[in-house]
Amino acid sequence: MKNLFPFESKINIRQRKERMGQEPKLVWLTGLSGSGKTTLALRLEHYLFHQGGKVFLLDGDNVRQGLNRDLGFSEADRKENLRRVAEVAKLMLDAGMLVICAFISPYEEERQLVKEIVGEDRYLQVYVNASLATCEERDTKGLYAKARQGLIPNFTGISAPYEAPLYSDVEVRTAEESIEESLRKIIALVEPLVLPANVVTTASSHEV
Repeated sequence: MKNLFPFESKINIRQRKERMGQEPKLVWLTGLSGSGKTTLALRLEHYLFHQGGKVFLLDGDNVRQGLNRDLGFSEADRKENLRRVAEVAKLMLDAGMLVICAFISPYEEERQLVKEIVGEDRYLQVYVNASLATCEERDTKGLYAKARQGLIPNFTGISAPYEAPLYSDVEVRTAEESIEESLRKIIALVEPLVLPANVVTTASSHEV
């Protein structure tokens, strides 16, 4: 774009990694509303923080209260919602942070866009797999009942589709596993990739 002159920092990514003492990664949790994404993301953030990680969680509901409060739930707005989140996550990764995102992100195209923005080598995808029937039975926020009544348009799983990921780095099945079991599977993937060996302790050494 004209009249834009982005600067290049005199501090490079390697220096930031060394200062932060970790490998910046985006852990992206995708799944239906009620599948357990936010619960797992909160527990993962808590665990990594107490292992010495410089970590921050971005959640769909929280982001829509501020950064994306001007967006609705049309297909175009939902895509823009994720694009903005990905750009924020990229900035945080560039600063050396670990970033966890919990978003329904129903379309493969949108998840690929996030990966392209932050960089494939910095993207880890977690598929929080729970059936529509399970999520409706839980209906922790009362959203499915409203969607069935036609009060919430374009609701994923009811009036809008969810495309299961073609590939994920780890899949957890929250209808069949306990939260602790699912969390340990995610930790087993993430922890060795983001925290140096001299920081990492066993999962059993701190409450997960």
